[in-house]
Amino acid sequence: MSHVQKISELIERKRDIFIRVSDLIWEYAETRFEEYKSAELLCKTLEQEGFTVERGVGGIETAFIGSYGDGKPIVAILGEFDALAGLSQKKATAKQEPLVPGGSGHGCGHNLLGAGSLAAAVALKQYMEERKIPGTVRYYGCPGEEGGSGKTFMAREGLFDDIDFALCWHPMDYNGIFSAHSLANFQVYYKFKGKSSHAAISPHLGRSALDAVELMNIGVNYLREHIIQDARIHYAITHTGGISPNVVQSYAEVLYLIRAPEISQVQEIYERVCDIARGAALMTGTEVEIVFDKACSNLIPNRVLESVMYKNFSELGVPVHDEQELQLAEAVRQTLSEQELNIAKTMFPDLADKVLADRLNPYDSPVSLYGSTDVGDVSWIAPTAQCTTACFVVGSPAHSWQWVTLGATSIAHKGMLHAGKVLAATAVDMLQNPELIEQAKAELNERLNGKKYVCPIPKGVAASARK
Repeated sequence: MSHVQKISELIERKRDIFIRVSDLIWEYAETRFEEYKSAELLCKTLEQEGFTVERGVGGIETAFIGSYGDGKPIVAILGEFDALAGLSQKKATAKQEPLVPGGSGHGCGHNLLGAGSLAAAVALKQYMEERKIPGTVRYYGCPGEEGGSGKTFMAREGLFDDIDFALCWHPMDYNGIFSAHSLANFQVYYKFKGKSSHAAISPHLGRSALDAVELMNIGVNYLREHIIQDARIHYAITHTGGISPNVVQSYAEVLYLIRAPEISQVQEIYERVCDIARGAALMTGTEVEIVFDKACSNLIPNRVLESVMYKNFSELGVPVHDEQELQLAEAVRQTLSEQELNIAKTMFPDLADKVLADRLNPYDSPVSLYGSTDVGDVSWIAPTAQCTTACFVVGSPAHSWQWVTLGATSIAHKGMLHAGKVLAATAVDMLQNPELIEQAKAELNERLNGKKYVCPIPKGVAASARK
């Protein structure tokens, strides 16, 4: 029996455990750095499976590391489990209907991500035990990926410094190797303080913090014409100063997310945005406090590690769906706009008429991803590879109710378990062929070209649910 077949068998034996964990995390739907129940569930499951668990690592209450084995090589399997605010949704329905009005939901499938990585770690541990393979497997419980960059905070504290390679995955609407260059980013609060006054009787005595926010946003919108093409700037007004128009707002704040291909480019744009914020404060007679929230680095692909992952994925094949699953998926597909479906047609033409992906995408050159991921920081420290499995309808967008509704169904469960098999089989292949680990490290060193990892989050900034 090949190692791929054995890993598949080990995961199938315990499939009910992993599905239960995933579905409970889906129900908890806890947002960044508040994933207390989700983290504890994963910790207890790891302990039940024979791992030693260290909780609260890196100064983050919901971060943890589950370890088995001793010495080198050290395999890092990355798990996430945070949800998104405002995306509560009932499961297994083609109708948008919140489970909890205004509540959170797993619109990026991190309940699946955490449980699928758990399956990989547990199967790898058992395989190493049975065959007496030397080394250490670690499950990294990484909180706050959505808007929190938990892995970046963990990287800052040196938690990945001794690993030899890292593996991760993400639930998506296709099966493939996630080989991409992502954007680095900074996330920053701009908090304006002015002076309240009666808006009609004595407006001249007031200094509007809301005016400052609006002027800042206008200034940044003009800046967009004068930054590099691949950069992105987004903002959300997180505090408007109240609901009374008859009061000059004395406090208002806006949260900015600044992205570019390299940290140095993000830094340059950030400094210009800060100048605009100071200018807005000067124009309105207010004060501005600039509060750095989080950041993450760009993702560095590793072709050696990805090639091993693709080989194992090819041998495993892809998840197969039954008629009932296809019917549910088709009902959800009917809720998608023509524009959303056209994106899928452009990206994957041969999947355009499919409701669920039924093949493994070819392994091509890395693509440019305009999103960001804190996996990027890990990829600067050690060779890192990721895969994706079909857990959602082809063409359905991430961070949508359509992803939430399928995230606790058999469609998603199949993709999750399959991802666990791909990760564990890849890890076994690397452990049994240590020369591949050295080749992967040599490739990373070549790509870095003398650059050293510098954490983009300053030392004094702490991980928190909200600033």
